[in-house]
Amino acid sequence: MTSKPEDIDLLIEARWIAAVDPDVVLKNHAVAVRDGRILDVLPSNQARTRYQAKERVTLDEHILIPGLVNLHTHAAMTLMRGLADDLPLMEWLQKHIWPAEAEHLSAQFVHDGTWLACAEMLRGGITCFNDMYFYPEAAAAAASQLGMRAMLGITTLEFPTPYASDADDYINKGLAVRETWRDNPLIGFCLAPHAPYTVSDATFERVLTLSEQLNLPIHCHIHETRHELDESQQQHRQTPIERLHRLGLLGPGFIGVHGVHLTESELELIAATGGHIAHCPTSNLKLASGFAPVVRMRQLGINVGLGTDGAASNNRLDLFGEMRLASLLAKGTSGDASALPAREVLRMATLNGAIALGLGHEIGSITPGKAADLCAVSLGTLETKPCFDPVSHLVHVAGRESVSHVWVAGKCCVDHKCLADSKQNDLDSAIALWQNRLEFRLEP
Repeated sequence: MTSKPEDIDLLIEARWIAAVDPDVVLKNHAVAVRDGRILDVLPSNQARTRYQAKERVTLDEHILIPGLVNLHTHAAMTLMRGLADDLPLMEWLQKHIWPAEAEHLSAQFVHDGTWLACAEMLRGGITCFNDMYFYPEAAAAAASQLGMRAMLGITTLEFPTPYASDADDYINKGLAVRETWRDNPLIGFCLAPHAPYTVSDATFERVLTLSEQLNLPIHCHIHETRHELDESQQQHRQTPIERLHRLGLLGPGFIGVHGVHLTESELELIAATGGHIAHCPTSNLKLASGFAPVVRMRQLGINVGLGTDGAASNNRLDLFGEMRLASLLAKGTSGDASALPAREVLRMATLNGAIALGLGHEIGSITPGKAADLCAVSLGTLETKPCFDPVSHLVHVAGRESVSHVWVAGKCCVDHKCLADSKQNDLDSAIALWQNRLEFRLEP
């Protein structure tokens, strides 16, 4: 007697599936999805008889991968894309970015900038981003509007901005937003002290206490430039990492962003304490910050994910570009052509980022039981043929323009390269408005 097929919401059949965990590439397999979660991964011919799907998507020339995880960005700063190029970090910040923020920063600015960033990221296969910026309630609304998963920073500084007056004000406002959004399954929060050069010891101590009480990750810029290290030595007689270790912040909940200038002993310290690194290769190059020692990080067992940084210092929110650049830089700086092979770089852009955010049980791999955050990449164009190794093609041949479909928690957010429910005209109008305002500021 033949059993009745099991009802599911979605069946995605693909030529290849890169599960990431386990580290396998499956050919002619399918992913069964029910209630937003991955129910099963099995051969396509078996899936058709075992499951009755409300919707079936067939991807004959695609590789299906986990949704990409952008481990570090400042989403709303997408509205400042290209505002002040070709400048060193501190000049870029102090003379251009911070003055622009002082004049224009508002909840509406953050909503519209995050809306634009989410649209760009989703179209490029990014399903989750870890943000550090102001007005997190506006960022949450924008991400939720497009159905994207977000970890939003409770960003903290000592100096005032239009958003908050001092460190306690930043933290208290961020915690209130977290409370408002705590029941939304796609919106989470990190504590986000901006950097050791903008945050006091007392504030770091409060951040640590909150992290332990609320079980929230700590997301912080570290060792991005040599100037930052010199200032820390003058002011604290310690490097930023040494100072953070003295204060107790290093640990399995710590995400250090950039980590360009780390000594062997500092790398060993991060490894020993279980910390994570968000590697942002394009931003590090564009701001002439240097080359992060990623190969050595991985040799020591440090979990490294990939981030784009903000579009104001990149100038694109493109994890395909970051994957390729990370792999090539690792090979070039180490003199080892086997460094950061394609599968490891794909893991950095997916599961490693999820683990750093405390979401490794939920996203980052195509594993039964996890949320169905998925990305389909076409490898059927002339530019991607022939294809001997689809994961190699993901890193070294394909780009974000190859993304055809994206799902977050089983909901289709990008269908045949088009955003679902995008309200494209409204977004275009909002972008034009902000461009006019920012351009007016730039006029002599």
